Amino acid sequence: MSSVPATPPHAGSGGAAWIIGVGVASAMHIGKLPPAIPVLGDSLGLTLVQAGFMLAIIQLAGMSLGAIAGMLADKLGPRRVMLTGLCLLAVGSLLGALAPTSPWLLTSRAVEGMGFLLAVLPAPVLLRRQVHAPAKLHQALGFWGAYMPTGTALALLIGPWAYAWLGWRAAWMILALLVLVFAYGVWRLVPADPPRDGASQGWIAAMAHRLVHTLSSSGPWWVALAFLMYSGQWLAVVGFLPTIYTQAGWPVAWIGPLTALAAGVNVLGNIGAGRLLSRGVRPMVLLVVGFVAMGVGAFLMFNGRAGPPIQYLAVLAFSAFGGLIPGTLFALAVQFAPSAQTVSTTVGWVQQLSSLGQFASPPLVAWLAARAGGWHWTWLFNLACCVLGLVLAVLLQRQWRRMHPA
Repeated sequence: MSSVPATPPHAGSGGAAWIIGVGVASAMHIGKLPPAIPVLGDSLGLTLVQAGFMLAIIQLAGMSLGAIAGMLADKLGPRRVMLTGLCLLAVGSLLGALAPTSPWLLTSRAVEGMGFLLAVLPAPVLLRRQVHAPAKLHQALGFWGAYMPTGTALALLIGPWAYAWLGWRAAWMILALLVLVFAYGVWRLVPADPPRDGASQGWIAAMAHRLVHTLSSSGPWWVALAFLMYSGQWLAVVGFLPTIYTQAGWPVAWIGPLTALAAGVNVLGNIGAGRLLSRGVRPMVLLVVGFVAMGVGAFLMFNGRAGPPIQYLAVLAFSAFGGLIPGTLFALAVQFAPSAQTVSTTVGWVQQLSSLGQFASPPLVAWLAARAGGWHWTWLFNLACCVLGLVLAVLLQRQWRRMHPA
C-alpha cells in the first residue's frame, strides 16, 4: 500500500468538506443546461432530440475514459488530477459562454465533460485519505453521493433567475470562475499527493495490471452496472422536467423552484444511505427500496392518469428514495475495489458506466416521447432499469456477504 503524506494542520475535516464542495460546484455545470434549453431553442433552433444530446454530451468523456482516468488518478495522484479537471471545466464553461453556434456549444460541453470527469472521479479516494474511521467514512461518502443532486438543484433554482437578469453567457462565465475558486481551495486545503516514483519504465504495464485486476473482479462490475441503471433514468427525468412542465402549461414561475426541489430531495436519500450503512443496515435493503420507489414514482408521473399533485409527489419520491442508491453504491465501490491501489480505477469504472447511462438515456427517452406523441409511455424505460437494478442488488448482496460473513 502506498504511503499517505502526513496531514497538515489546515487539512482534515475542512479539506473533506471542500472536496464535497468541488462535486457540488462541478455538478452545477450539469444542471445549468436544463433551464437554458428553452432559451437555446429560441436562439439556436434546438429540437427536443438535439436538446437530449446537449444534456448527454457532457457525459461523453466519462463513458469512454472513466477507467483510464481512474488509473491516471491512481498513478499521478488524485489531488493533481482533481486540480487539472477543475481548470479544464472552467475552460469549457468559458468556451461555451462565447459559443456563436450550436456545434461550438456542443464542443465546449464535451470539454466540460472531460473536466467534470477528472474533477469528481478522485474524490472518494481523497475522502478516504481524509476520513479514517469507517462509520465517518460511510457518512462522508453519503454526503459525496449527494454532490450531483445538490449541484443540479442549485443550478436549476438559480439558473432561470440568472439567465433572466444576466443572460446565459454571463452566468456560465460566473460558473467558470466558481470552479477556479474551488481549485484554489483544493490546492490550499487538501494534502499534497505522495511524491511520484521517478521511474517511468513499466508504468503503462502497471496501469494495465490495475485495470485487468479491477475488471476481472465481479464486485466493480455489479456496482458499475447498478449505477448505470440508476443514473441514466434519474438524469432523464430531472433533466426534462422543465420541458415537461412547460408543455403541460404549468406556471412559468413555478417550474424552476419545483424542478430544483425535485432534484434537491435526492440529497436526503444520499445522506440517509450513509447514515443507515454506518448503523448496520444491509446494502440490499437500501438498493431495493430505491429501485422500487423509482419504478413506482416514474409510473405515477408519466402514465397520465394521476393529477398534477400526485404526479409531483411521485417525482419527489422517485428522487428522494432513489438517492439511497448512489449513496450505497459509492460506499460499495470503495469496499469492492480489489486492492487499495485500485480504488480510483474502480471508481473510474463505476463513473464510466454511470456516464454511459447519463449519455444514452436522455436522447432515448426524448426519442420515445417523440414517437409516442407525449411522455405517457416513457415509464416503461424506468421500469426496465429498475427491474435490472433489483437483479444487480441481489448480486451485490451476495458479494457483500462474502466480505462480511458475520
